[in-house]
Amino acid sequence: MTTTQTLTALATAIASEEIKVVDLSGTLGPDTPLIKLPPEVAINTPQVEIHEISKYDDNGPFWSWNWLKLGEHSGTHFDAPIHWISGRDYADGSTDTIPPQNFIAPACVIDCSAEAQADSDYLLTADRVREWEADHGEIPARSWVLMRTDWYKRGHSEELFLNADENGSHAPGPATDCIQYLLEKDILGWGSEAVGTDAGQGFGLEPPLPAHHLMHEANKYGLASLCNLDQLPATGSVIITPPLKILNGTGSPIRVLALISAS
Repeated sequence: MTTTQTLTALATAIASEEIKVVDLSGTLGPDTPLIKLPPEVAINTPQVEIHEISKYDDNGPFWSWNWLKLGEHSGTHFDAPIHWISGRDYADGSTDTIPPQNFIAPACVIDCSAEAQADSDYLLTADRVREWEADHGEIPARSWVLMRTDWYKRGHSEELFLNADENGSHAPGPATDCIQYLLEKDILGWGSEAVGTDAGQGFGLEPPLPAHHLMHEANKYGLASLCNLDQLPATGSVIITPPLKILNGTGSPIRVLALISAS
């Protein structure tokens, strides 16, 4: 089969629903939960705003459109390497300079939903990843590794989704040795269903927030606030992750799509 025939077969399989398209993104709106950092650390992203310009009225009789106010890292979003100080020097590290072939890649989904339900501060370790590989095969280079926790089922309740107390947010994420091990595999990126790619208590790890620090230091990518990972197989899916082509963008809200076999 030629490459052209392969592309035609792919399009036909999607149209016939032989290949299923799964939406891994949450709806972006004013009530979308956003990360909250301590005021002594940073200025927080304001809530998403949607402002009407016209809606088939005197301001535009035949059209409806809005203007938006939102942060690059709002809702389901892509983290580019320059988002973090450790990745700031990459010429191809912003959303407008990342090679576009990096936006389509296979995914490995590690199911940590039972552990996350039992412990909101659960950390996925390298040993746990090795156990997953014993069951599902070695994680291939240039793939996404996605941590399924079913956290998205907490919905748009900021209280439930951020799960914060006086010590900060409590949400599952990767241990430092997990990220180090995955980088040895030369993965393309790391994704989470929580509000960020790190655990809620990831500030206390070394280095602080290792998914951010180590992944972006290696010119790799992140996905956060993913949804519907429970609809994906452990292996065998392909995800499509193009962020908005923002000039010098550190990230972007994104609609992540997964392709899986319908059979």
